[in-house]
Parts: sequence; C-alpha cells; structure tokens
Amino acid sequence: MPKVELHVHLEGSIRPETLLMLARRNGVTLPYDDVVGLRQWYQFVDFPHFVDIYVAITKCLRTADDIELICREFLQQQAAQNIIHSEVTYTAFTIFKHCHISFADQLVALNRARAWAAQTLGVTMALVIDIAREESPADGLITAEWAAKALGHGVDAIGLGGYEVGHPPEKHQAGFDLARAAGLPSVPHAGETEGPASMWGAIHALGAQRLGHGVRCLEDPALVAYLRQQQIPLEVCPSSNVCLNVVKTLAEHPLPRLIAEGLYVTLNSDDPPLFNTTLNEEYIKCAAAFHFDASVMEQFSLNALRASLLPAPQKLALEQRFLHDFRQLRHKYAVV
Repeated sequence: MPKVELHVHLEGSIRPETLLMLARRNGVTLPYDDVVGLRQWYQFVDFPHFVDIYVAITKCLRTADDIELICREFLQQQAAQNIIHSEVTYTAFTIFKHCHISFADQLVALNRARAWAAQTLGVTMALVIDIAREESPADGLITAEWAAKALGHGVDAIGLGGYEVGHPPEKHQAGFDLARAAGLPSVPHAGETEGPASMWGAIHALGAQRLGHGVRCLEDPALVAYLRQQQIPLEVCPSSNVCLNVVKTLAEHPLPRLIAEGLYVTLNSDDPPLFNTTLNEEYIKCAAAFHFDASVMEQFSLNALRASLLPAPQKLALEQRFLHDFRQLRHKYAVV
C-alpha cells in the first residue's frame, strides 16, 4: 500500500548497526559494543529510561554529515515501505546542546538528504521541529525561533515531545505562540503518559492541529466529543504504547474504541527500531489483532494523507494516486 506517516522521530529511527558505527567513529562509549547488546539495552523499563536511551543515541551524532547519513538511511527505509511522504519529528535543540552542531548546519544536512530522496527515491519529507518538554521555556523559545525562520525551508510545523509527567503543555505556550504567529502549524504530543488534562492543554494553550498519540482521551467523554466534533487527527502508535507501558498488550490497545467513537485516527511507528517495528508492521499487527479488513487499512492511509501538511493540490494528486493503487491491489489480491 502507498502510505503517509505523520509520527516518526528521526533520531529514534537510527538502526542499531548505524548507531554502533557512529559511536565507534566518533569515540562515544555506549553501554554495549555490539548490535545484540544494543537491542537488549532497548528493552525499556519506563518512559524516563526511554529518554535516557534517546539522549545517548543523540550524543553519537557529532557532525552535520552524521545527520545527513541518518536522514538518508531513514528515507531509504521509508521508501522501501512505500511511504510516499513522512512528517518527521526532529529535536534540534537536543542535538545542539549535546553535540554542538548549529541549527543552520543541521538544517543544511537534512535538506541535502531531503533533496536526494525526492530525486533518487521519489519520496518526500517535512520536518516537525520538536521542543523537548524537559527544556526550559527560554530554550523552548530558541527552538521556536529556529523553526519559524526555517518555515518553507524544509520545516513545516512545531512539535512538543518528551516526558509529559510534570511538564504540561502550558509550560511552552510562549514558544508555540511565537511559532504559530510565524505561520507554523502546532502538532504536539499529548495523551500518552498523561491523561486528558495534557490533551486539553495542547488544544487550548498550544492550538494543536494534530495530536501525537492521544490514546488517553477515552478517559474524558467531553474530550472525546470535542475531538469527534473537530475531527482533530490522532497520531496513534500502538507498538510504542505497548513498549512504554501505556497499555499492557496490543490486544488491550484502545485503537478499535477510538475508531468506534468516530475519532480521526492515523497509524504510525514512532521510533521504529527502538520499538522493534516499522509502519508496515503496525498495519499488519493491527489488522491481525483487531480483524481489520482492507477498507480500514485504506482509510488509515487516506486519513494520514489528508491530515498531512502537504499543499492541497499535492494532497489531491496523491489521493488519486493512492485510490488507483488501492484498486490495483484489490484486483491483484481478489479483495472484495
């Protein structure tokens, strides 16, 4: 199937093999010195443990060429899955803080990879520059200023990620106000490790156009009603939710309930190698776990395309392409 992915982190998409190569090349010591050990290290205990791993991965990026490398590899992985367009979360300030690579140099490297992928692989990427919740509001403003200046140069939105507990969306309202005033859409994470209050904060304080995760909205019927009425897209990441103990098993995931409530749902991989998944596997796992048929799978794909930040004419052209491909696939596999 042709697909669009809206919730995937570039730094969290680094393959263990590449991470090990970068660590050795840049003289960075990791807890393990082989791929098998790194995969064991990825077995998360809780969300703070996940953040520790994420920062350790980031510290292996020491040059702009490293950033271009991981971006090219990521886009190759997306193309291999027939993911035509990706809106990729990227935490530029964390890389600046730990690796001392200027945002300007980071952006040049990312745009080189984007241009290469568009020409060579036929896939596109837009950047969601992410404010880490743990950072101070002042540092959040710096990220917002960077993102605002890069609008139209590979950056299409402002995001908010990291550990929700103790870091409500309101903490970074000033940064989001600045970015939104410059024309950047707001696509924060909310409703993953915190409940409805975090989602309401993202909506009211940050003007969220889409919500990363959002699975805990079901704890508040008023929020569910609001999301249904406004059709605010949810970027649902089932395997991530299981790995980070938001839910215990995939079978217990609220995805079918979200759909039954009439909410706008998309499927995403979040940090693929860290959660031992891919977007293709998310589609396959969910189809098997919840007995979704081809029409549900097609709807996930179309929902992501329609909720993307692509220009309207490009969305329309891609939708026609997707619908054509769906018809071809149904005919090929005799799906009624």
